[in-house]
Amino acid sequence: MNRTGRIIPLYSKLQKRALPPQRPRRFRSFPMNKIKTAFWLFLAVLTGLWLLADTLWPQPFNYMAFRNVFMQYSGVIAIGVMSACMMLAARPKIIEPWLGGLDKMYRLHKWLGIAALVTSILHWWFAQGTKWMAQWGWIEGRRPGGKPGGQPAADAAMTLQQWLGSQRHLAESVGEWAFYAAALLMVMALIKRIPYHWFVKFHKLLAVGYLALVFHTIVLVKYAYWSQPVGWATALLLAGGTVAALMVLFKRVGAGRKVGGEVVALTHSPILDVLSITFKLQPGWAGHRAGQFAFVNNLQNNESPHPYTIASAWQADKPQITFVTKALGNYTGKLHQNLKVGDKVSIEGPYGCFTFDDERPRQIWVGGGIGITPFIARMQQLAAEHHGQPQAVDLFHSTADYDENAIALMRADAEAAGINLHVIWSSRDGYLTGEKIRAAVPEWQNAGIWFCGPAAFADSLRRDFAAQGFNTKHFHQELFEMR
Repeated sequence: MNRTGRIIPLYSKLQKRALPPQRPRRFRSFPMNKIKTAFWLFLAVLTGLWLLADTLWPQPFNYMAFRNVFMQYSGVIAIGVMSACMMLAARPKIIEPWLGGLDKMYRLHKWLGIAALVTSILHWWFAQGTKWMAQWGWIEGRRPGGKPGGQPAADAAMTLQQWLGSQRHLAESVGEWAFYAAALLMVMALIKRIPYHWFVKFHKLLAVGYLALVFHTIVLVKYAYWSQPVGWATALLLAGGTVAALMVLFKRVGAGRKVGGEVVALTHSPILDVLSITFKLQPGWAGHRAGQFAFVNNLQNNESPHPYTIASAWQADKPQITFVTKALGNYTGKLHQNLKVGDKVSIEGPYGCFTFDDERPRQIWVGGGIGITPFIARMQQLAAEHHGQPQAVDLFHSTADYDENAIALMRADAEAAGINLHVIWSSRDGYLTGEKIRAAVPEWQNAGIWFCGPAAFADSLRRDFAAQGFNTKHFHQELFEMR
């Protein structure tokens, strides 16, 4: 077993008592400017293209006139963000660096999913709610035969527009039931109490609902849009989303980045609920950088792939990879029972951009809980490369449990990598705070902060440093939540 496998179970236990007390917050903020920019820019561009083709202020203005144009607008936005969600679900490598890693892509995926849920509910209400209000006598309903599209022509040479009109009733029914199913699945995705493996299985069904909504959109979107920029953009989004949905359904996501592996070492610490797993990889792994993660699928039980941060440096002459997992849920809690030496696995990756790249003259690393793993891998990498970290680095480790042997091994790793190690034992030193970090690193204003650990801890430090004038664009955080 390598040194990482022995060290981490001893010094990675960071319980809540080792963190400063956190006031509960209803919302968490993240300095993810690229994700926010991508989210709002996408909505703004799609809205702008739609406004070039139509208006939300039809003349004469009345409820039914507004309802008709809003149905078109909400439909375009809803299918647009759903398409973007599907494409992100395919884990496209090309946009990962721009968004800051797959973890950030999944956060954008979640935001777009929520936007899809909201806009599709509005779309459904203006469709179905209008019918109910007409039945209740609140508004004047549509007169018979008033639906756009009309009846198919009797002429044998039916045009495309006429054919689409003939499919209108079917498209409305398909869209309504697909909406009910998709909305239920999207709501389930937001419920964290649903186990991860069930979440993955249910979430894949959204690809089926999406394909049904593609048919709904092609038939019911205003025909004139197809000859305008909004129609071209919609067509591209539908095409990309359809390809991604088929990749999900036929299990082709990440197919080009998968290699086989075999479990060669397991070390379980029952007291700390930590499991260190080392795999021997088959040929094909392109290597990885410290700070990246991968998806692991145990082929013995055909479980859904789970993401884990890589806890070892890559050595081409020794194709092995180590992950350190903590029992945080039903699956990881039983992993030490379900996994054994000799088991065959599939490993997909690497992913992530938490790779310690910045141009700041210093770096401050903060590892919380199992979040210490990328820093261990980075120290191993630096020690193996023999040229050290280009910047001065201070690594802060806060722990509730102090073990001399574990700390000695950690100090050896830090010394070999040229890293300044600061161990904060809460029983002796109190909680790790921004004030303590700034006192230990007087040049903190010129540093880049790299954090991996509990989100509440990250929020606390970020707000604290921002209050002191620190530019939070230099605060790097791995958002290790895949749902």
